Amino acid sequence: MVLRKPYRVAYLVSHPIQYQAPLLRYLASDRRLDLVVFFISDFSVRAYHDDGFGVAVKWDVPLTEGYVHKFLATVGPNDPISPFRPWVQLPVRQLKANDFDVLWIHGYSHQACLRAIWSANRLGMKVLLRGESHLRSHPRSDMKSRCKEFLIPKLFNLIHGFLAIGSMNKNYYLHYGVPRERIFDMPYAVDNDFFRSLAENATPNRERLRLELGLKPGRPVILYASKFQSRKRPEVLLDAYQRLSPDGVSEPEPYLIFIGDGENRAGMEERVRKIGWASIRFLGYKNQTELPRYYNLCDVFVLPSEFEPWGLVVNEVMNAGKAIIVSDQVGAAPDLVKDGINGFIVPVDDDRSLADRLCFLVSNPDICKKMGEESLRRIQEWNFDLDRNGFIHALETVVGG
Repeated sequence: MVLRKPYRVAYLVSHPIQYQAPLLRYLASDRRLDLVVFFISDFSVRAYHDDGFGVAVKWDVPLTEGYVHKFLATVGPNDPISPFRPWVQLPVRQLKANDFDVLWIHGYSHQACLRAIWSANRLGMKVLLRGESHLRSHPRSDMKSRCKEFLIPKLFNLIHGFLAIGSMNKNYYLHYGVPRERIFDMPYAVDNDFFRSLAENATPNRERLRLELGLKPGRPVILYASKFQSRKRPEVLLDAYQRLSPDGVSEPEPYLIFIGDGENRAGMEERVRKIGWASIRFLGYKNQTELPRYYNLCDVFVLPSEFEPWGLVVNEVMNAGKAIIVSDQVGAAPDLVKDGINGFIVPVDDDRSLADRLCFLVSNPDICKKMGEESLRRIQEWNFDLDRNGFIHALETVVGG
């Protein structure tokens, strides 16, 4: 039997991303793949100001180790990154000279990605697209919607394979006329081993952490961990939490912990000061290696976003074996959260429904624990193996065996 030479894959992405680095290392270790990653910007490998968090960020996990990568030469200003900045010199000659089989693009909002799609088609290279889009997006004007309905199918005609991160993403491609046979499952996964092991290692020190935070033993913990932005709807969680008060005045039995930072944090802290309860904590931004100890601490995790392309924090918390509540606008919801099995899906902005589900879980610790166990079981099946298999299947179909 003659083995095929490794698929030569050029991957173009905006910048080193903490969630993608482990996947790229995993793919690079597969002998069937010869992967080279091209980055448009290098801003994330150094300390930078994150607009969403509103604070300086320096990731505490390796972003560029374990795979071949190159930063593209830029023309003009490099930072901040936007759909038109930086302007990079695409490696068109290198793609042709090195006989790449396929160009893999992450998203299409940056002009460099659009230029690369066009260049690859001129070179006769196949193009694979992986993105986060789904149809439950921010409200658009009729004009913008009509433009998308006209332009996106034309763009998608230049793409040979679509790597769907989940059900809602797949439906997005189908909506714009992509045939099912050109869509391949490559689910949005995190490094399960990393988050599971750190969460497990935090168990012996859980009570010490409770003591550090001033949390009394035995009281449940509700956790939010995301940016403080309007679209994330942290204020809806606070509204729901207030409904847990037995009389509208006394603080609820469970604690509510907010992790993260951003433009809405100050206003929420002021609101909590006026409420006067000591059961709410704002812990600020936490880095990747710090988060699992808080996942381990909580009983229920909530992501109430008004729009969320996916929500990889849901994957992370499931690795700690916790019950999950998400809004129906969270991209991960239909794939990772089975209503009544490992958590609940609630209508966005419905603080009453959210409060009802929270009350049920914190009042039934045995059920809450079983839901957490189901979360852990489910997330182990949503992993990098599926990503690799889906990616190889796409290559075999689009490029050939």
